[in-house]
Amino acid sequence: MTPSQQDRYSRHTNLAEIGEEGQRKLLNSTALIVGLGGLGSPAAMYLAAAGVGRLILADFDVVELSNLQRQIAHNSSRIGELKSQSARTTCNAINPDIQIDTVDEVLDADSLEKLVPQCSVVLEGSDNFPTRFAVNEACVKHAVPLVSGAAIRFDGQVSVFAGHKPDAPCYRCLYSSTSDSADTCALTGVLSPIVGLIGTVQAAETIKVLAGFGRTLEGRLLLLDGLSMEWREIQLRKNPKCPVCGSGG
Repeated sequence: MTPSQQDRYSRHTNLAEIGEEGQRKLLNSTALIVGLGGLGSPAAMYLAAAGVGRLILADFDVVELSNLQRQIAHNSSRIGELKSQSARTTCNAINPDIQIDTVDEVLDADSLEKLVPQCSVVLEGSDNFPTRFAVNEACVKHAVPLVSGAAIRFDGQVSVFAGHKPDAPCYRCLYSSTSDSADTCALTGVLSPIVGLIGTVQAAETIKVLAGFGRTLEGRLLLLDGLSMEWREIQLRKNPKCPVCGSGG
């Protein structure tokens, strides 16, 4: 690392679990962040600050006034700007030494087929099942870890999926293709710090995955009840009939 990098990341390299070797792994990694809203905003900002060498920020939507209650990568002066571009500006201001690319279109199977093989990890923070399913399938196919988060009202959840591993569940083991939820933040609301909590956990799990330390949330679903500020954990099991990673795939 350069002297500037040694200074910037010294609080990481001072940690025995990370050290210079772990920080180099971060600098040599690529993370795709799907969705630059309430979850993707803090995740992108922390990963930029942490020195993940290349971020790919994917979001087709534009910044709206109603986003600013919780989507902290954006501000009032950027209303009408693409969220991916706004988030890149914010992340570049935090750390100008990393590479940041943007994808300003709806992700589908074809675009994911091009993007996911480039990545060391994928963070999923979209608000719809079709995108979540497509991202999961691409991650399983290309053996890329998936850090998934969701939040609505006062509740949140986060997990790490490594569906490419023989005994590990993937996202579709948790949710079937018949999952039906019309709930969105626009319809039901969300407490702004809840998405920050979940997005920050996603960033922490991503750093652990990339640098190779600690125990990740692989095989575990962490649930947050923000009204009581209680966390609980559910053990996840591989579904042998999963259409993506099981015998049904």
